[in-house]
Amino acid sequence: MPAEPPTPVATLPTERQPTSILAAPYRAATLGMVALVSLNAFESLAVAAAMPTVARELNGLPLYALAFGGTLATSVVGMTAAGRWSDRRGPGAALATGLLCFVVGLLVAGLAPSMPLLIAGRLLQGLGAGAYSVALYVIVGRLYSEVLRPRVFAAFSAGWVVPSLIGPGISGLIVQHVGWRWVFLSVPLLAIPAGVMLWPVLRGRTWAGEIADVPTASLGWSVGAALGVLGVYLGGQLDGMRVPAAMLPALLLTAYCAWHLLPAGTLRLACGLPSVIALRGIAAAAFFGFEAFLPLLLSRERGLSPLLAGVTLSVGALGWFSGSWYQGHSRAGWSRPRLLKTGALLMLLGIAISAGAVRPAIPVPLAIAGWALTGLGMGLLYPSLSVVMLSLSPPAQQGANSSALQLSEAIAVAAMLALAGAVFAALLTSATSAAYLSVFGLAWLLAVASSFVARRI
Repeated sequence: MPAEPPTPVATLPTERQPTSILAAPYRAATLGMVALVSLNAFESLAVAAAMPTVARELNGLPLYALAFGGTLATSVVGMTAAGRWSDRRGPGAALATGLLCFVVGLLVAGLAPSMPLLIAGRLLQGLGAGAYSVALYVIVGRLYSEVLRPRVFAAFSAGWVVPSLIGPGISGLIVQHVGWRWVFLSVPLLAIPAGVMLWPVLRGRTWAGEIADVPTASLGWSVGAALGVLGVYLGGQLDGMRVPAAMLPALLLTAYCAWHLLPAGTLRLACGLPSVIALRGIAAAAFFGFEAFLPLLLSRERGLSPLLAGVTLSVGALGWFSGSWYQGHSRAGWSRPRLLKTGALLMLLGIAISAGAVRPAIPVPLAIAGWALTGLGMGLLYPSLSVVMLSLSPPAQQGANSSALQLSEAIAVAAMLALAGAVFAALLTSATSAAYLSVFGLAWLLAVASSFVARRI
């Protein structure tokens, strides 16, 4: 951890510092980056909605899980490679290469005549998405002042919320009226112009602080972590004793590779940057692990229609956006540590309230309110972690640390979803309430851990 804050990197006019992320020096970069974030979010949600139709038409149901797990696995490699590249050469080349892989992968998937070729496209797409997501973080760290970074990450959150509200519906309309292939083929039509918007910002700029021999994680460890994540994901799709037999070695491999990939002290929750990296994974695992099972509970056990169950997730997304907007624009003067502690506490309370929906006596609106509270907490915490990570990173390590932040989330969420799915499947037929409570209890324990780790930053 640096003893002094990093010096500003990008050279901006000194006579008057812009106070808006849409001011002239930043406008193209802000709009281009938010567009890329939104397209990545839309693609993730839209493909999830369209994939049942894809698997049926391509006779690829046995490979269904690989279409998702493979993308997640290759994103781990893309994140690591982009972190190394951005630290050594600046984020421009990493962004361009990642975007190229993302677009080509979408085109391959959209034109695929068979499920194996579609999966090949998805693998390339995941590699690119992982790479350019890290490059975007480095651009934020190098281009924007510390005062403006929270607002940029608030805009990133908005870029996720809007697709979460409309993405599945638009995907359904595309599949029904145009065909599933356009779920993939439509995204490049917008991704390429978004990337072009960033080109004038990146072209010709000298990214200060670049060091040719930055000590960054080996790509070999990222490949090992990718295989481990894929093994965890696919192991969770099995049944019976095959689940622990497949998942345990994969979890051990993932943990061992993570030990080499993440900053020293991350797994033992050392104070400062290591706890920032760890908290990103722990909090994301709690949130997304709970989110995966809440609509199922409300529709299957409490009788809500699919529409109303989906509205619950939208309420959580709006809570997330509200928290993110507050941390980026509030004049209350809350410090980042206070925002982190408050966000973790709200998540802890919100998950406990929403989990009460397992009991029929608990009103469903109360559970939905709890999920909104959870989203509010995540909105305070998630972008604040990005801001703190960049503030603790000298320019020459912003790529590696941005990569570590996103790697922590990817690995933790994959492990949480696989473990929760295995436990849920094992208990569902014999003890339905226990199945839900086990998953929700695990998410709540992770929220408790988040509250503890937030105090170490």
